[in-house]
Amino acid sequence: MTQGKLKPEESAKRDLLRREKPYVYEKIMQYDEKVKRGESIAILQFQYDYNCNFACQHCDITKLRGKDQSRFFTLKDVKELSRQADEMGLAHIVITGGEPLVFPDFDDIVKAIDPQKFYITSDTNGWYLDAQKAKHLKKIGLDKIQLSLDSLSAAEHDDFRRKAGSHQRAVAAIDACLDAGLNIILATVVTKQRVRSAEFIEFLEFAKIKGVGVFVTYAKPVGAWEGNYSVLIDRSDMDYLRGLEKKYDVFTHLTPSYGLSLGCIAVKRMVSITKYGDVMPCPYIHVSLGNFFKEPLKDIIGRGMKVKYFKKHIDTCLIAEDRKFIEEYEAKRIYGKPVPVPCEEVFKKEDMVD
Repeated sequence: MTQGKLKPEESAKRDLLRREKPYVYEKIMQYDEKVKRGESIAILQFQYDYNCNFACQHCDITKLRGKDQSRFFTLKDVKELSRQADEMGLAHIVITGGEPLVFPDFDDIVKAIDPQKFYITSDTNGWYLDAQKAKHLKKIGLDKIQLSLDSLSAAEHDDFRRKAGSHQRAVAAIDACLDAGLNIILATVVTKQRVRSAEFIEFLEFAKIKGVGVFVTYAKPVGAWEGNYSVLIDRSDMDYLRGLEKKYDVFTHLTPSYGLSLGCIAVKRMVSITKYGDVMPCPYIHVSLGNFFKEPLKDIIGRGMKVKYFKKHIDTCLIAEDRKFIEEYEAKRIYGKPVPVPCEEVFKKEDMVD
C-alpha cells in the first residue's frame, strides 16, 4: 500500500461528504490507519436480488442464480448487514443485482442500509432512470449512480445488452442524474478488442464533455463469458489505459483513490455479497469466504485477508489479466462447480498467510 495526495476532484467530493454526511466522512478519515493495521476498508458490493430486465452478453451472475433459494436477504437482514458493516468502520455500500431499479422494495433497502451511516451507490442499466426517478433517488439518500454504457453506437450497445432501445435510455439517464444533482459515473466493459479502439477514445471524449467519470471493468472469463479468453486484456493494455488516465477522468479498480494505492482491491477494498449471503472476494472471483447468515461479516472478511492474493499488494487484476491465476484457480478449481465454491476448495494451506 502506498499513499499519495488526493486529486482535486476527490478533495471536492470529500468536502461535500463532510458537509452532507459527517458520520460517513469520519469513517473514511480512518481509512489510512485501518489499512496500516492490515484491516479491510471494503466497499460492500451487495447483490440484493438477481431480478433483471436485461440479458447481457457478459453477465457475471448467471450461475450465481442457481444456488439453493431457501435462505436469502430480507430487509431485516439488510439492517443487520448495515449494523455489522458500520461496526467494522466500513462506509460504502453498492446496491446491485440484477437490476436494482426493478426491485419493488428499493426504497426500503436504502432506508435499511441507512443513508446517514453509509455512502450508497446503485448500479443500473438506466432503463428506468428518468428525470423523476433521479430526483426521487436523490431525495431518499442515494449518493451515486453507476450507469452501464458500453458504446457510443446504439446498435453495438443494444446488441451487447440484448435490449433494443437501451442505449437511448442510458444516455438520457446521464442528463437526468446531472439535473437532479445525483453523482454519476459511467461503467463500461473493456475487452481486448475494444481497449485500443477509436470508439473507446470517442467514448471517453463523450464522457469528458458530459463531465462524468468512466469506470472501466475489464472483461472477465466468468459467468456467461466462462472460458472466453479471447476478450482478456494484457499488461500492455493496462499500461495503455493508465496512460489515458492522464488525459481523461477514466479509472479502474487498480487506480489509486482516497490517497491510497492498494493494487488489486479484492477483500482489502471490496467484497461482493450474494443474494444468498455468500461473501466473495470480488464480483468475479466466485469463491465463498463464508456466509453472512452463518457467521459475522468481520470473521468472513478476516478469513479473506489471510489469502495471500488478497493480503498482498498485487498490481494487476487477477481475474482479468493474470493468466496463471486464471488457469490455476479459476479454470481448475472453480469451472464446472456450483458457485460460489467454498474457500477451502480453492485456496489451500500454501495460499494462506499469517
